[in-house]
Amino acid sequence: MNPEVSVVVPLHNEEQNIGPLIEELTRVLSGLGLPYEVLLVDDGSTDRTFERVVELQTRDRAVRAIRFTRNFGQTAAFAAGFSHARGQFIVTLDGDLQNDPSDIPKMLAIARDKDIVCGWRRQRQDAFLTRHVPSVVANWLLGLVSGVRIHDNGCSLKVFRASVVKPLKLRPGMHRYFPALASQLGDRIQEVEVHHRPRRYGQSNYGLSRTFRVVGDLLQLRRLMREAVADRTEAPSLYEIAEIRETA
Repeated sequence: MNPEVSVVVPLHNEEQNIGPLIEELTRVLSGLGLPYEVLLVDDGSTDRTFERVVELQTRDRAVRAIRFTRNFGQTAAFAAGFSHARGQFIVTLDGDLQNDPSDIPKMLAIARDKDIVCGWRRQRQDAFLTRHVPSVVANWLLGLVSGVRIHDNGCSLKVFRASVVKPLKLRPGMHRYFPALASQLGDRIQEVEVHHRPRRYGQSNYGLSRTFRVVGDLLQLRRLMREAVADRTEAPSLYEIAEIRETA
């Protein structure tokens, strides 16, 4: 049976987080009563992340695994997940346990009548000056330029109809602008408050410098939005896959 829901999780050096995350996802998703799959995309991890993924896959038939040849970045990992996802609805979330899988059922319920459902980490559990303040500034600027005004573009916990993300022609760094890009193919967008948890293991790769990247992208965002859905645009090669492990 083809899954109705595909969950896409990029992973980079998350060997301690992936086990607890799959336990939580399995508990939540099995309660939906819908066929589902979980696509774990290992973005060039240098620890035992992929070994842990393989172990988990032997116990859970819903898990599918993609391993890159090296680190290509979060946009590439999401793009690979979108390309291989089989569900009508695609759920995205980070692999660091800061997103709470228990928020997924309410977001999927809303997605029945929407094209995009975005998580809003209203009570953020990370550094105020290096994460929260830059996020507020960046989201305000993104809404001003793109016309898609949401509070938290950076929250990875989102639900998309597959039809609004699969056709996108993405470039590196574009995961920050998924709502703006996808809104051109489906403009029914709703934002939902979600839980945000402190990181338990590992370190974040993001900080104040991300805001400066966003400010630079804003100068060409409208062009990037057009190119993402233009028929004449040639999709760039974002990643190279070393291995795909399907459930037997």
